[in-house]
Amino acid sequence: MTLKDRLDAEMKQAMKARDAGKLRLSVIRLVRAAIKNAEIERHGELSDADVAAILAKEVKMRREANDMIPAAERETRRDFIGQNEQEIAILQEYLPKQMEENEIRELVAAVIASVGAQSPKEMGKVMGALAPQVRGRADGRAVSRIVQEMLGKN
Repeated sequence: MTLKDRLDAEMKQAMKARDAGKLRLSVIRLVRAAIKNAEIERHGELSDADVAAILAKEVKMRREANDMIPAAERETRRDFIGQNEQEIAILQEYLPKQMEENEIRELVAAVIASVGAQSPKEMGKVMGALAPQVRGRADGRAVSRIVQEMLGKN
């Protein structure tokens, strides 16, 4: 079953669940719309990897939205962040298991050794070699932070 098929099936389940599935239904509908738009732009079907990239982009957008909310309106902020966190949890059910920080550190150390990076100036070289290995499985900001830390120690 493809990721798109799974989204379709779970959308039907959320529709049957009515009130209990409202948030899940709205999140799945938004993702399906983003997938449909991407398919229209490409003039063809998307692979599971492409769908996973769209899901990761949706998670990233919600995390960034949480960071952008002004602190002044505490009650509204708390509600908005709570809703975004619930949506992120729903989206992450469809993504591959995320890497733990220690797994990322081990992978970063191996890549730094393999490319022979010695200083923070070579971060681009390390990130370029690392990106395909962590794509969809780790947050880019976390990976970047770890690379900076580890190159700064050398």
